[in-house]
Amino acid sequence: MTDLDLALVGNCQIAALVDRSARIVWACLPRFDGDPVFCSLLSGSDEPAAGYYDVQLTGGAHSEQRYEPNTAIVTTTLRDASGGVVKVIDFAPRFQQHGRFFRPMMLVRMLVPLAGNPRVRVRMRPLGDYGAARPTLTHGSNHIRYVLPHLTLRLTTDASITAILEEREFVLDRTVALVLGPDETLLDGPGNVVQHFLVDTRTYWETWTHGLSIPFEWQDAVIRAAITLKLCTFEDTGAVIAGVTTSIPEAPSSGRNWDYRYCWLRDAYFVVHALNRLGATTTMENYLRYIVNLATTDAGRNLQPVYGISGEARLPERIVTTLPGYRGMGPVRVGNQAYEQRQNDVYGSVVLAATRLFFDQRFASRRDMATFQRLERLGERAVECYDTPDAGLWEYRGRQRVHTFSSVMCWAACDRLARVAAHLSADERARHWRATADRLHAEIDRRAWNDRLGCYTESFGGDDLDASALLLHHLDFVRCDDPRFLSTVRAIERALGRGRHLLRYASPDDFGAPENAFNICTFWYIDALAVTGRREEARDVFESMLSCRNGLGLLSEDIDPVTHELWGNFPQTYSMVGIINSAMRLSRSWEDAL
Repeated sequence: MTDLDLALVGNCQIAALVDRSARIVWACLPRFDGDPVFCSLLSGSDEPAAGYYDVQLTGGAHSEQRYEPNTAIVTTTLRDASGGVVKVIDFAPRFQQHGRFFRPMMLVRMLVPLAGNPRVRVRMRPLGDYGAARPTLTHGSNHIRYVLPHLTLRLTTDASITAILEEREFVLDRTVALVLGPDETLLDGPGNVVQHFLVDTRTYWETWTHGLSIPFEWQDAVIRAAITLKLCTFEDTGAVIAGVTTSIPEAPSSGRNWDYRYCWLRDAYFVVHALNRLGATTTMENYLRYIVNLATTDAGRNLQPVYGISGEARLPERIVTTLPGYRGMGPVRVGNQAYEQRQNDVYGSVVLAATRLFFDQRFASRRDMATFQRLERLGERAVECYDTPDAGLWEYRGRQRVHTFSSVMCWAACDRLARVAAHLSADERARHWRATADRLHAEIDRRAWNDRLGCYTESFGGDDLDASALLLHHLDFVRCDDPRFLSTVRAIERALGRGRHLLRYASPDDFGAPENAFNICTFWYIDALAVTGRREEARDVFESMLSCRNGLGLLSEDIDPVTHELWGNFPQTYSMVGIINSAMRLSRSWEDAL
């Protein structure tokens, strides 16, 4: 049965998902939000006719899959019933070349015989226009061209072209290289090129992970989460996508199927914050470039919650009828209507992300009054809208309220502007923003607190609870030992807890009552337990969450709290951020451990 036990490979330009039998089931080209030329993940069938790229081992009986340590290179070992063993190596090239990063639109496979006399079959079946169009094929002596409506791909290989064209079995008696990429001629033989790409890509990832400041405990989990977050960054512009897929439902047949291949300013802030805690500063710097470009446009004062990875403002949402959906659970959506929504927390998300520019000496060239003044425009907008209704961070489509989280993020924008102004010795602006922040804080604190329930609620004057209230301490709105925060944590765990998992909210919305837990909310809960003195409970819940990852150490957006099956778009950056933040908070220090 189709599931999310998938490996992610990529190079910060493209990404692909590989299942445990070495089938590439999802890959959008020429970039994250492109046409999924491999789309069998949404075909509705375990044995689709097309939309994939696989290696079949004749008589195959068993497979194992793992990442090479500290890299984004995945190996799948296939074993047949007669002792034949084949290793399939998948990666997307990424390394420094001629003073810049080489990250082509390219997927590389190596087939390596390890034992016996294995017979394999390579099946390359791309599709175009979201599964609607089959390619036209032409070929030469060492390559096959797949001409799709908006893209031409070239597979260059030292395997038999005839065997691949006719999908015939052949004995794998030597290492075979397959390079799928743009319609360009390789400058050397496939074997030499692939070996060079493999060595340099391995070196890149090993060097990158070597520079991370990881905690003493849970190192493998943190490194895998960090690599995954890095793979979800579009390096060309600095955008950070929420996930590489579209339309994996949040729960079976729920209709909660969304396209996550875009940059949510809120999610991206949490991603770059987590990577920066590990010392991966380049991602933050690239993202800051992305948001500064957005904030300085004519429309920058009125930020959207989500943008395209090039900074596109319009992401019109449509339903694709040519793909049935994950396990046949449509609809399949392209684009995201959330770009039209008002989500007032975005002003805080941008200001919080940009604040580091002014305090981190490594960004000294970007730290000036002109940048601060551009951020003040966002602060002014935050003041205007902090107490106005919006769709909230969960993007309700059928209602608007004055959401507490949105209001607190508007306060956070003013609070951070006051800190930045003081740091810049802009005394008048510091007094202005401090007074403004204090005024908003008092008003939010009064209107978001519910005396009858004894907690902060989802919206002003409301009775519903929302897991985002667990972030009030993280945002410095309340102290972790404030009795009101302690009682809010207890109220949320009673109302939203499902075993060791947490719903984001429990009240019915446009699609009915939520069924599955939202993984990032469970990590927020873990952090809240830790800061309120319940550290051992936090460690237990964290270990439980780690056990829910798939076989490659990845998490999706949602999880069934009973069966622990993963649901929702995959891998989800929010969820991987949770792993990093909780591990950093809960781990014993290196000094205490050694």
